[in-house]
Amino acid sequence: MREPFIRNHQYNVIKKQAGILQHALGTVADLKILESVKYTTESKIMEMFPGATAEQKQMLETVSTLRTKEDFAKYLRDLEAYLTEFPAITAKQIQKLFPKNKKLKLPDLAAIDYRYVTYLSWIDIASNKLFIVYPVNGQFVGVEGRYNPTNKKNYCFVCNRFEELALFSAITKKRPAGTSPDYYKAVGNYMCAKSHDCNKNITDTTALEKFIDAVMG
Repeated sequence: MREPFIRNHQYNVIKKQAGILQHALGTVADLKILESVKYTTESKIMEMFPGATAEQKQMLETVSTLRTKEDFAKYLRDLEAYLTEFPAITAKQIQKLFPKNKKLKLPDLAAIDYRYVTYLSWIDIASNKLFIVYPVNGQFVGVEGRYNPTNKKNYCFVCNRFEELALFSAITKKRPAGTSPDYYKAVGNYMCAKSHDCNKNITDTTALEKFIDAVMG
């Protein structure tokens, strides 16, 4: 029985490292350099899975034995069977995360391939708001904020890739002691204008989790 154990962002790392090795095999003639690239590729993949079983390790480590374009494509395709899905969530659960939004417009949840989702997000064009749902310690949290497209490309703070960006700003729920009832503080950053691209690129969840923590308190 196949037990899923690879998260979306980890799969993106594997794709990136496999791509680096594939490129090296096609452009580098020095065998010592190639061996170094193979070692680095395998090491960066394996360090993400310290608790991997012997079978999982063997499967992941085969990356260093790949030679052809077809080999790499098959390797990545075979690993897709071991992708863990974004935790199941219903429309009612999402609505409870955003209780103040009585007319919350949700994405088509049935149309999403949750294997390739690190964080769930969608845009309400009518209100210029972006909504994010993310699991933290086994519980879903919801973050909403203003969404302002920049129509410019730069590096996304979530996935660190050069993409078209939007400024996302949310009001933090942290409130210092002694502040007035009117106190508020916005936390903002530039992220991919399209969450699909961001989920396809993300290789580390640290920046996203820090942002969510800054907003949620």
